[in-house]
Amino acid sequence: MSFPANFLWGGATAANQCEGAYNEDGKGLDIQDVLPHGFGLRTAEPTSDNLKLRAIDYYHHYREDIALFAEMGFKVYRFSIAWSRIYPTGEEEEPNEKGLAFYDAVLDECEKYGIEPLVTISHYETPLALAEKYNGWSDRRMISLYLKYCQTLFTYFRGRVHYWITFNEINSILRQPFMSGGIGTPKDQLTNQDLYQAVHHELVASAKAVKMAHEIDPANQVGCMVVGITVYPLSPDPDDILKVMGLDNDCYLFLDVQCRGAYPYFAAKRFEKLNVKLDIQDDDLDALKNTVDFLAFSYYSSNCVSADPSKGEPSRSNMTPELRKNPYLKVTEWGWQIDPKGLRYTLNRFYARYQKPLFIAENGLGANDVLIDDGKGSKTVIDDYRIAYMREHLKQVKLAIEEDGVPVIGYTAWGCIDLISCSTAEISKRYGMIYVDLNPDGTGTLNRYRKKSFWWYKNVIATNGEEL
Repeated sequence: MSFPANFLWGGATAANQCEGAYNEDGKGLDIQDVLPHGFGLRTAEPTSDNLKLRAIDYYHHYREDIALFAEMGFKVYRFSIAWSRIYPTGEEEEPNEKGLAFYDAVLDECEKYGIEPLVTISHYETPLALAEKYNGWSDRRMISLYLKYCQTLFTYFRGRVHYWITFNEINSILRQPFMSGGIGTPKDQLTNQDLYQAVHHELVASAKAVKMAHEIDPANQVGCMVVGITVYPLSPDPDDILKVMGLDNDCYLFLDVQCRGAYPYFAAKRFEKLNVKLDIQDDDLDALKNTVDFLAFSYYSSNCVSADPSKGEPSRSNMTPELRKNPYLKVTEWGWQIDPKGLRYTLNRFYARYQKPLFIAENGLGANDVLIDDGKGSKTVIDDYRIAYMREHLKQVKLAIEEDGVPVIGYTAWGCIDLISCSTAEISKRYGMIYVDLNPDGTGTLNRYRKKSFWWYKNVIATNGEEL
């Protein structure tokens, strides 16, 4: 067997990176509206240099964009719902009807073309008011506010959405506490106690959301999602192996709870070493027993690590500065290492530990594309480098399925349409198979153009991965 007959081929976006319309139809501010430079410093209020405020204006182009996704043959479209578009401050008694109406219309378009929606409930889009009032997820009151939001989504979209992800890349809170968890305390001042308490609050909220989703609609399938950066030892030195183990455990801490229903064996010793004493309330541990239906992850690259910080060349990893460059791999323009076989390894590693169906929720290549005339009265991008990247990764997915027996539900290519980069908040780092005419200074027509990869991916989907 190769790709299953019901394999979910598609693409993924995030509201904060594509929608724009940051202050239209009752939407409140979210943390991205004050992060004009990605992982850089936040601003006191939205500023004109923040491309995410307009982004690619998907809010007004969604019909055109989903039609293009359908033309590619998408079986699934992963998108996020902006929390502050539904509850502008996070604390309103009633949801914003115009916000719900927008996502209603998005689902109408998906249904028109037979595209299955995969909805991320929280994708680095904590309402700014909650980040400022409660310091984000460091406060336990965030659990009930998140669950109110979840109940609105599960109830309002019952029967229309069957695949959900509770938190995008939940483990990223360890590296980017403000973007991932709405925690405003500067990283160099944030205590381990507050950080891991926030982790606990998110894990409890996620587990309770899983239970709620199943109760509201038993057909719901709810997944967790992590950053799936696979790390290799820089050398066979046993200290390097143990360093890898520690970084793997950063991820397993989240996955063990969400996939197995309890903290892993190493958690108690880790918390003791970090002087963390979690405030665990009466029903928390019971709540954590509500495990997810599938495990989703992002995978772009792999990295190496050494126990000796003087060894190796820095890998330019966004979130983990101690990672090192792998001398055997090529890199992208932004220094990300290209490792298709690492995706097969990651699929096997996660399935061996959890025996949960897997979903590749993000994978793609960021590149500085050049728009040219296509000779037919339109424009295109000859992005053979993107095709090569995706082809080699999908070959490894195919091997994981047919040679290793790993159950993979689907594959949603990240940034199926050009959008604003998460890490750098720029448009120049393009991932899409659809080019959007938007310049770094915010000018541009916003016209959409099919890249060469558009037609390649269309054929991949049409042949169910037999022609890569």
